Amino acid sequence: MSQDNLQNESSTRLYTILVYSENIAGVLNQITAVFTRRQVNIESLNVSASSTPGVHKYTITCYCTLEMVKMLKSQIEKRIDVLQARYFEDEDIFLRETSLLKISTPAMLENPDVCNIVRQHGASIVEVNPTYAAIEKTGQTDEILSLFEALNSLGVVRQFARSGRICITRGTREQLDDYLAEREKEREEK
Repeated sequence: MSQDNLQNESSTRLYTILVYSENIAGVLNQITAVFTRRQVNIESLNVSASSTPGVHKYTITCYCTLEMVKMLKSQIEKRIDVLQARYFEDEDIFLRETSLLKISTPAMLENPDVCNIVRQHGASIVEVNPTYAAIEKTGQTDEILSLFEALNSLGVVRQFARSGRICITRGTREQLDDYLAEREKEREEK
């Protein structure tokens, strides 16, 4: 193994882990317990129904080494109700987050820089009332944080919330569907 490969194995980076499970209570607890046992902090977590009926998709991000993410994937897949787990680096997936910011309407009206920053960051003002304005921004994490930091530096942010990461793979098909089709074929052959 080359020196570069050794360094890549031990360097910490952000990984996205996609977990597919049957829609059964308690699976989330089993999955998060794997991270707790390995003392790996979950940076973001999003759970929703997947495109496959009856299957839920967990999108989890964490900073760890390649060796650790491989171990996490393996341990998650050992859970009975988990169908599949895969890990990805950012270049292997199409990802987005959504954020909402609440800013003071009087401060927004007094400072023209606020609206300029909102436009420059491609955000949308989704509600305005006499007390506050709600701003929505969807995009990459760094774009969302850039908007927050720019508005926060003006002292106008009253509330800020970000969704967890949502993503799809860059492949042409849902890999879970291929896995389930193969598993069904194996069952029929028995």
